[in-house]
Amino acid sequence: MNNERLWTKNFIAVLIVNFLITLVLFLLMVTIASYAVNEFHVTTALAGLVSGIFIIGAFIGRLITGRIVEDIGSKKILIIGLIFYIITSALYFGAINITLLLINRILHGIAYGAASTAAGTIVAQIIPPDKRGEGVGYYGMGAILATAVGPFIGILLNQNADFKMIFVFNLILGIISLAVTFIISQLAYKSLKQDQVIAKESFKISNYLEFNAIPIAIVSSIIGFSFSGILSFLSFYSKQIQLVDAASFFFLVYSITILITRPIFGRLFDRKGANAVVYPCLLVFATGMLLFSQAKNGNTLLLAAVIIGLGFGNYISAGQVIAIKAVPTNRLGLATSTYYMLYDVGLGIGPFLLGALVPFTGYRGLFLMMAIVILADIVLYYFLHGRKEKQVNHDY
Repeated sequence: MNNERLWTKNFIAVLIVNFLITLVLFLLMVTIASYAVNEFHVTTALAGLVSGIFIIGAFIGRLITGRIVEDIGSKKILIIGLIFYIITSALYFGAINITLLLINRILHGIAYGAASTAAGTIVAQIIPPDKRGEGVGYYGMGAILATAVGPFIGILLNQNADFKMIFVFNLILGIISLAVTFIISQLAYKSLKQDQVIAKESFKISNYLEFNAIPIAIVSSIIGFSFSGILSFLSFYSKQIQLVDAASFFFLVYSITILITRPIFGRLFDRKGANAVVYPCLLVFATGMLLFSQAKNGNTLLLAAVIIGLGFGNYISAGQVIAIKAVPTNRLGLATSTYYMLYDVGLGIGPFLLGALVPFTGYRGLFLMMAIVILADIVLYYFLHGRKEKQVNHDY
């Protein structure tokens, strides 16, 4: 039967849409802070806010959309979100001061949050039940690829073109995303209202958050906070240490590392449990951040990209699995949403807070501090989940 195939036109279309809008997210994350400094002469703290406030907008968009997507229809929400996404992409040209830029960044983030939530809902609806793990894996790989291509293109355009060209490129990608959406058939977005009736009866926090996912999400929020400094300040840092050429390949190397190693870590997780993956990944991430903070040449910077990809990239997927392990099937989507919303909070507030520290620590000092934060997060993981995971495995 057709609905038992994974690689349908619906699945491919949603994959493309998610890839393109995520590409824009990371493209702007590595360039918009530099734009704010060059165009409006703001401080690094405010430039960091310009970068990170998009993620706060995405948080709002996901929170709102997750509540209404099944009532209105996932494809309708996707189309509405992408139209809003295109409008806000165009509004960058009219952001003539820092206030307008900040407002548009948060609105752009809301549009992204709505569109990405709708795309994720469509994927959950169209993947055959017996291929769910495989399908979600490929869907996630699309996002990983976007984390490589987006920053790579962003840094390339930042070095060889003006910021207007970046905004034009983003606008074109938004229009392509909307066009691809119309390939998705009715089957892909049939409402699941029957499963959502109870949720509509009254306001409950449990309708928006999965409490079982919160402990690991807190750990991941701090990890996202640490990583956000690389996303937002790599351009500044690489110029300061005169490694701009190597920096342009940083996220490409980082993502290739994840693509190669994720299957290995996935099997390790299944065979040995969460702690066998999380503790090594966080230690490796801290090591990579330390190396990144002390990079003196291009080879060292790219080696740091490999180590950070190995640690951070594989931790994030392990954290998601932990978030969904202890919840019933009907709460899987909510657990995933809770996990990424808190992760997004860390990723979003990080650039502003870290940017405020730069005048006091410098970039090397800032990234060295983040290595210490990651090590401290290992202790937090132990108390929030690690010791319980060990006990569960022992009992089993």
